[in-house]
Amino acid sequence: MASIFSRIIAGEIPCYKIAESERFFAFLDINPVAKGHTLVVPKVETDYIFDLEDDLLSDMIVFSKRVGVAIEKTIKCNRIGISVIGLEVPHAHIHLMPINSLHDMDFTKAKLKFTQEEFQQIAENISENYIASV
Repeated sequence: MASIFSRIIAGEIPCYKIAESERFFAFLDINPVAKGHTLVVPKVETDYIFDLEDDLLSDMIVFSKRVGVAIEKTIKCNRIGISVIGLEVPHAHIHLMPINSLHDMDFTKAKLKFTQEEFQQIAENISENYIASV
């Protein structure tokens, strides 16, 4: 059975898309730790990030960098935090989050809530900055 991320990429499940390339897909996390919390996934379904081929993994980091720059242009923050946990969904993914301190990346804290309209606006703003940065 396809992972939830594969179903999002295929358009079976709606998302707030940020960016897409031939090999990667970026979209807002619907249970965000921070405003602009984005997930970057490879289109090939692979459970563990270190099982990705070297060229795919390195290209995923470069794609994530471009998305991170767009997030940083959109959301006021000191940095973009990057995290790979890989336990919650069996599909390799990178978390990108605007942060001002180490504690901003605490996955145990309460998740933020946004309306559909707010999610859509955040995604559109980041996406516009992604396009401008490519």
